[in-house]
Amino acid sequence: MGRKRVRGGLSAGLALLIAACYPARPHGGTAAAPTIVSLNPCLDAIIVEVAPSQVLALSHYSRDPGSSSIPAKVAARYTVTGGAAEEVIALDPDLVLASSFLPQPTRSALERAGLKVEMFGSPTTIADSIAQVRQVAALAGNQEAGERLVADISRAAAPATGAHPVVATLLWQPGEIVPGEATVVAEMLHAKGFANHAAAMGLSQADFVPLETVLADPPDLLLVAGNSVGQRHPLLADFSSMRVEPLEPRLLFCGGPTIIDLAQRLDAIREGGL
Repeated sequence: MGRKRVRGGLSAGLALLIAACYPARPHGGTAAAPTIVSLNPCLDAIIVEVAPSQVLALSHYSRDPGSSSIPAKVAARYTVTGGAAEEVIALDPDLVLASSFLPQPTRSALERAGLKVEMFGSPTTIADSIAQVRQVAALAGNQEAGERLVADISRAAAPATGAHPVVATLLWQPGEIVPGEATVVAEMLHAKGFANHAAAMGLSQADFVPLETVLADPPDLLLVAGNSVGQRHPLLADFSSMRVEPLEPRLLFCGGPTIIDLAQRLDAIREGGL
């Protein structure tokens, strides 16, 4: 927006030093197309879809394969920050997108510097995720791109058609935990014809499930999204009645565009025969 601000608690020299560490950034942000810094990997995934040319920086999580929800080649196109207020202030964005877990001191520092901060929770349903996409797109001034993404998500998340049997499925996430029913990934499993076996086992969100428990009550399908010793154990291959398939952890972290990739993977698993 071409404005200059007086930065409380940040010297002009330090701001210039930090800014010099970053590559060329978008210029000419306006009320209709603000420049944006995202501090959350799930919001990163949305903003690179609905307003890629307005992004000044993404969160550092999107450069980490263990936490990113976007392809590495996409993340590499953007500057990232560690989330410190000084880094964000030096970039002088029109809008900062953050999760509801943003520390209050960081938010206060950003707002004292005159930055607009919008905070978001973690969607637990596909409908909530679609609403979040629309909200981010509206803030970015690009509702049309938001609606295109919503249409893609809605098509991908549509229930499986045809006479498919319901398959008892255990999703074994990183850390050998399972998802609860009130999650986007559980809703996607149901939509694609996979019953959450964790619920049938009396388990809930983030419950730990060791290898022994999996083998004592094996599901029809085990989706392995972790890399622990138990999740790589050769005993898993000895159960002929249990199909084992890998699932990328990045498909589990967020809603938004991740739903599309998750749907494609689940469709491929089903089409591969069960």
